[in-house]
Amino acid sequence: MVFHALLIKYAEIAIKGKNRYLFEDALVSRIKSALKNVEGKFQVEKESGRIYVHCPEEYDYDETIAALTKVFGIVEICPVMIFEDNGIERMGEDVLSYMRQVHPEYCGTFKIFTRRAKKSFPLTSMEVSAEIGGKILDAMPGASVDVHHPELLLHIEIRDRIYVYSLSVRGPGGMPVGTGGRAMLLLSGGIDSPVAGYLMAKRGVVLDAVYFHAPPYTSERAKQKVIDLAKIVAEYSGPIRLHVVNFTDIQLYIYEKCPHDELTIIMRRYMMRIAEHFAGKCRSLGLVTGESIGQVASQTMRSLAATNDVCTIPVYRPVIAFDKQEIVEIARKIGTFDTSVLPYEDCCTIFVAKHPVTQPQIKTMRASEKRLSEKIDELMTTALETTEVIEIGE
Repeated sequence: MVFHALLIKYAEIAIKGKNRYLFEDALVSRIKSALKNVEGKFQVEKESGRIYVHCPEEYDYDETIAALTKVFGIVEICPVMIFEDNGIERMGEDVLSYMRQVHPEYCGTFKIFTRRAKKSFPLTSMEVSAEIGGKILDAMPGASVDVHHPELLLHIEIRDRIYVYSLSVRGPGGMPVGTGGRAMLLLSGGIDSPVAGYLMAKRGVVLDAVYFHAPPYTSERAKQKVIDLAKIVAEYSGPIRLHVVNFTDIQLYIYEKCPHDELTIIMRRYMMRIAEHFAGKCRSLGLVTGESIGQVASQTMRSLAATNDVCTIPVYRPVIAFDKQEIVEIARKIGTFDTSVLPYEDCCTIFVAKHPVTQPQIKTMRASEKRLSEKIDELMTTALETTEVIEIGE
């Protein structure tokens, strides 16, 4: 069985009015990028409100579909057989050939939906559907027509050639990456932040990321875990520039100078400052975190307000109202869960207070940070200058 093309269907893009072509072009670009590593020379074309991926004579169907199901903006992928337009009689034979290959010995209900883009074709859409439906009924005695609730919907599109399809593979939906701006993801080795990055990319946002490493309290395996998570997210989002910040000295200094019940919030405030610094360098329009209200002590509404206090650009929290199970389900779906639960911690328990403050006051946090004034600027400068940048490809 050889499908000659894949029809790419989208949803939200269709309502973009005069800017629609920009979103279509972005989707075409992402499709081409996703297929670069699939063997074969694919041609991606826009044709009269449709996007088609024309396939070479030999290609790996499963690999191609797998690549396209990670392209945001695609709602459905429909494998298509294409036949020459040689009149209604030959069309009937070609459609029967399609049915015998794709649905051999079919004995359920069906409906034919014909779309006649080529207006010079001598029959109307309804006439084509009736004619071809009759041929299927004659050739497949077990089949029957049900125009209201068919088990099989067979599409025939009459263009310069005849396009026939009935199968559909669900795409990820969303908007093409690159149409929603750029953001800096605070990526940890946990479950939540990779999901947050995935969800932002689904809305068309290009991602870069920052990871806070604390050697020797965290191992190289913990760092590799985060790199591996970034690689998985990049399969959906496209390339990610990962900034690995050595945060150890800053953590130790905060631990030495500040009240221990405030450690988590103050450390988080400095993480946000550093992330915003790199966001500026990458021309990001906001920060992205995996925080969810009430999940841990540092994620109460007052705690989030205290960390927001140091930011001058928006902070996006796409899983803010999700419970843990909902986040886990998405992590399993996108393939990050098994990596996230590997036992390599991305922050050392020595820096976590036994009884962290859950309702921090911003003015109190600011006052506590004054205790750091002697060395914190120097430590921040060193952390920024020694940051390792890793280019994560698709």
